[in-house]
Amino acid sequence: MFPTDPHDTRATLGVGPCSAFSGSPEAPLLEARVPAGFTSPAEGRVDRRLNLERHLATHPEATFYMRVSGNSMRDAGIADGDLIVVDRSVRPAMGDVVVAALDGEFTVKRLARDARGAPVLRAANPAYRDIPVGEEGELSVWGVVKWAVHKV
Repeated sequence: MFPTDPHDTRATLGVGPCSAFSGSPEAPLLEARVPAGFTSPAEGRVDRRLNLERHLATHPEATFYMRVSGNSMRDAGIADGDLIVVDRSVRPAMGDVVVAALDGEFTVKRLARDARGAPVLRAANPAYRDIPVGEEGELSVWGVVKWAVHKV
């Protein structure tokens, strides 16, 4: 059920390694927080530089980026076309959003338990049914989703 080779890129399934940000320039990061309520004067100065790869990939050698297709995770803030950051070195736990391989196809769902306590893959959209873990077909948890990046 858990990944065995964190370096397996599964290139044939459209998964890219962490090097997606390699060599990218660092971007300015202002230490001042931006209020989402009332306006305030901007600080107007760069306090340090931000490298997104270092920020998003805790374990770069085991981190992969994938594009989401579909809206089954919309209520978890993951939409069609979003970029997800998946860490294969993290042991999945109940409640985690994971990428699972089901009969050779990837899906992104939350690890959960049904009413009887049996593990399931659960969508974050009521239009989708739970997928029982360990029943029908071959299922393995490929990695844990750590970040979702989407356009505003």
